[in-house]
Amino acid sequence: MLDKSIQDQIQGAYRHFLAAKDLKPRYAQRHMIAAVARQLGSIKSDSAGHRLGEDHVVAVEAGTGTGKTIAYLMAALPVADAMGKKLIVSTATVALQEQLLHKDLPELAELSGLEFNYEIAKGRRRYLCISRLERILTEQNDLTQMALYEDEMSQVVRPEDLKTYATLLDEFASGRWKGDRDDLENDLDEQVWMPLTSDHLQCTNRRCSHFDACPFFRARADLDQADLLVVNHDLVLADLALGGGAILPEPEDSIYIFDEAHHLGDKATGHFALSMRVKGSERALKTLERQMKQLLEDTDKAISVQDTIERIYTAIRVSLNHLGKLSDLVSDEVLTLPDNERRLRYPGGVVPEHLIVICHELAQFLAQLDPQLERLIGIVKEPLENQESDLDRAVAERWLPILSSQWGRIQRMMWLCRSFSQPDEKQKVPTARWLLTHDSEHGSDIELHSAPVSAESHLKDLLWEQCYGALLTSATLTAVGRFDTLFVQLGLPLTTPALRLASPFDYPNRAVLHVPKMKVDPSQADLHTEEVAQWLNTNLPDLTAVLVLFTSWRQMRRVEELLDVKLLPRLIMQGDRSKQAMLVEHKARIDRGESSIIFGLASFAEGVDLPGNYLKDVIITKLPFSVPDDPVDATLAEWVEARGGNAFQEISVPAASIKLTQAAGRLLRTEEDSGRVVLLDRRVVTRRYGQDLINALPPFARNFE
Repeated sequence: MLDKSIQDQIQGAYRHFLAAKDLKPRYAQRHMIAAVARQLGSIKSDSAGHRLGEDHVVAVEAGTGTGKTIAYLMAALPVADAMGKKLIVSTATVALQEQLLHKDLPELAELSGLEFNYEIAKGRRRYLCISRLERILTEQNDLTQMALYEDEMSQVVRPEDLKTYATLLDEFASGRWKGDRDDLENDLDEQVWMPLTSDHLQCTNRRCSHFDACPFFRARADLDQADLLVVNHDLVLADLALGGGAILPEPEDSIYIFDEAHHLGDKATGHFALSMRVKGSERALKTLERQMKQLLEDTDKAISVQDTIERIYTAIRVSLNHLGKLSDLVSDEVLTLPDNERRLRYPGGVVPEHLIVICHELAQFLAQLDPQLERLIGIVKEPLENQESDLDRAVAERWLPILSSQWGRIQRMMWLCRSFSQPDEKQKVPTARWLLTHDSEHGSDIELHSAPVSAESHLKDLLWEQCYGALLTSATLTAVGRFDTLFVQLGLPLTTPALRLASPFDYPNRAVLHVPKMKVDPSQADLHTEEVAQWLNTNLPDLTAVLVLFTSWRQMRRVEELLDVKLLPRLIMQGDRSKQAMLVEHKARIDRGESSIIFGLASFAEGVDLPGNYLKDVIITKLPFSVPDDPVDATLAEWVEARGGNAFQEISVPAASIKLTQAAGRLLRTEEDSGRVVLLDRRVVTRRYGQDLINALPPFARNFE
């Protein structure tokens, strides 16, 4: 039961907000505010503030135009404040983060009467590491010797980059720049920026002589004072993987709002994936061996490290021996691949017995190396923690991030080998496993991959069972009208409270879903592509503001080749420039009274906001079914089929439903918008599943030829 004082606070804030903007209340927005506040405000806790019970997660699908961002902020801020919890708003895209930080949150703070502080939380890689910058500038000649792994060896820094680095240090030292990459006037290329950053393994934390001035830890101090944090899904997952509370507040002290929550499952699956290049790992171990010799020299063969380094030598040698055997074995495996194939997937994630054996043995030897590196790191930390030590502090400060990073790599190698050597538990969702061949400056290599086909168990254990409360929201959470697919993917009970709120837009009178008469089924790919081009050549001359969505680069490029040359000056195609630059150019053309055509892929099917005259026709060339050869999707499909299910109906159709709804959602962005969605794929009419896909779309007027 929501406390009356919280309810009054929310209602008062909503009235203030609407009055200040001269708006009338929207039914769906009011409904969402009430539902979120009621669910989160009804969470029971003990005297210490720990959650009691399991009804702490709620899902709300809010159609375009609902005003869901203001709704969940209005509802959750007073609840979080009353419960003494931190509100963490997580998004999948930078665009939504910027909307929150530069529009919604300032507006709410100014107009609602609610008092709150907010900050954006970012990972270490967005901040300058002062130690690394100083080291590059003062020890440039030693960079290759101290490279972390030979296959990722730093090259001698270019003179122009050294000049850039010196300027950055000057800007930071003078206080003109606080060390945040996003505050740079001109962003740096990734290869220029990354050497200046650290991660949780390389960072020496309070042991660093620059700790008090560290941009990352100064930003973290600001987070402690904030009532609301804006983050992205990747940062939440990274924090959970470290046990929670390492980067963000403890999950049990947090209420999470996952906006764009339909991305959370895929993000989590990718986050818990593992990979290892065989020859690259051999080079890494050989580099580690050389580094141990260098460490002995730098420490004048200090007694404290000698025994541990000797044990590390032994573990490296036996590990290298088994990596050589693994290299021979997987090389034989990929010889069976056709010339144009680079990937060998193991059906059902089941690895051959001979590969299981060698990976098991290698994992055991890496498991011997793991604690010895941990022990060595502990010894190197001693002078940094003012403990009695025979190591010099400057040497320790230099070596700690190098050893920590190597330790992290050894652990990832060990986890990958364990995944390949441990069969999946029966009745549980399997792990996808495959080999991938690579060509690089170091020659050919083979990469072992392991990825959970579902992150449900990780999310259940690390997030849902730990957090105080959570809201999942998006304009597209359901698949063919149901939340089941989402809940299964995310490890939530099917009984999780859920609400669908329709868009307030007048779809039947302002938009049409048009399915033209097409002769060719998309299963005949080349012929269908030719027919799509013919349809576009016939119809595009009469259209002004068009977004054409493709499911593959190949089809998009081929249609461009077949397009009437008279249409090419109006075309803006993905791949020729950045997404933002494409949208800016498109709007400029429309503003000049010209017509404009965008050709785009999946990234244009969501997060693109082209209201009014900027978009009148959304043309979807093909139903957005996933590529069938993706290793994770293929392994999941095999598992479903083996259990007597129908992978197409249970996986492919729901996934296509979500993507199709997102694509169609590009058309109407405000109540005044109007236009047409054209689907050049008659399977929605001719196939049994087509009706489910159509019914999941907004209630467009229909024109099916």
